[in-house]
Amino acid sequence: MFIVGNFLDALATVLDYALHLYLWVIIVRAVLSWVSPDPYNPIVRFIHNITEPVLFQVRRWLRLGYGGIDFSPILVILAIWFFRMFAVGTLRGLASRMY
Repeated sequence: MFIVGNFLDALATVLDYALHLYLWVIIVRAVLSWVSPDPYNPIVRFIHNITEPVLFQVRRWLRLGYGGIDFSPILVILAIWFFRMFAVGTLRGLASRMY
């Protein structure tokens, strides 16, 4: 059981880091939307390509744009926070029971 506990703890840590990194990418995407970045910049294109699938789905399901302001990044950030607390916390709790 010790090996399964270690695996779950490692999985929770990797998931936590990945979600935290994606949270910052969403924040950078929101900040970039306030300025007019070069759309041909490889970094800007990478950020757009990695965030647009998620933001597009949120925009499609929930019409969150009011007055030209897109609130989908806020909803995605809240969902990431919730998922970090719920999924990562659950995995860590399971891991601690298996030690």
